[in-house]
Amino acid sequence: MRKEKSSNLKLLFIINPGSGNRKINLKEAIVTYFEDKKYPFETHELQKDCSVEKLKDIIQKSNATRVIAVGGDGTLKLVAECLLGTDKPIGIIPAGSANGMAKELGIPLDIQQALHVTINGTPKKIHAVMINEELCIHLADIGFNAYIVKEFGDLPGRGMLGYAKAAWKALWTHNKMDVEFKIENNRIRSQAAMVVIANATMYGTGVKINPEGKLDDDLFEIILVKNYSTLEILKIWATKLPFNPKNIESFQTSSLEIKTKRKAHFQVDGEYIGKVNMLRAHIIPEAIHIIV
Repeated sequence: MRKEKSSNLKLLFIINPGSGNRKINLKEAIVTYFEDKKYPFETHELQKDCSVEKLKDIIQKSNATRVIAVGGDGTLKLVAECLLGTDKPIGIIPAGSANGMAKELGIPLDIQQALHVTINGTPKKIHAVMINEELCIHLADIGFNAYIVKEFGDLPGRGMLGYAKAAWKALWTHNKMDVEFKIENNRIRSQAAMVVIANATMYGTGVKINPEGKLDDDLFEIILVKNYSTLEILKIWATKLPFNPKNIESFQTSSLEIKTKRKAHFQVDGEYIGKVNMLRAHIIPEAIHIIV
């Protein structure tokens, strides 16, 4: 995609004021950054339960050439849903608890540096995955991690300490599930702690769950985590070492149907969706443009 001339840039910042630890006034930081710069910009702070349709209307009326998601992966997911299948570039100001997609793309976690990227970065086409009508641009899963996401969302504290507390509770209360899915002519039946549908390679915690993943190929990965132990989960979380290969399998596909015997916890891009016993997923090539 041809990079816009600086004179043609207009930025719209979609700000989630509830993201992350809330110690920084995100709107104020953006306004301050642009005080001595020539680029026109607007800010819009998300309200609770903002619909895709309403946000699409706001984006269209702004006439912005770049739309910047200011928040975590959930905020980015919402903006991406509005711009799915268009050529309008999406920028990221990582201000969430984990910021998995920003880390995946090498976008600085420092707000000033990330703002610099929104102006000077280059749009890159990436694919996405549609799962049960939910857009996934990073990672989705059922089972153990989705249960952590649910518990994390219910905690008053955010950040990595809150995530650690949620993970600790999940270790002692979550049970494995019976799963079944088909890859080409192979039908896989297994007990599993979790099943990941992976567009990207790693969680925001730094755990690289899918080392072979690429954001711009025509496939996504299914990571079957068959077993885990308290010691192994703590090792992964603390050291970023991979899962024991005896306990994990990886598959590639462009479409998938997963069934579980009982309903399992389900999350997409860090947003808890609910409990399901079936997932249908398919690839969306060149779904969005991300500024990197």
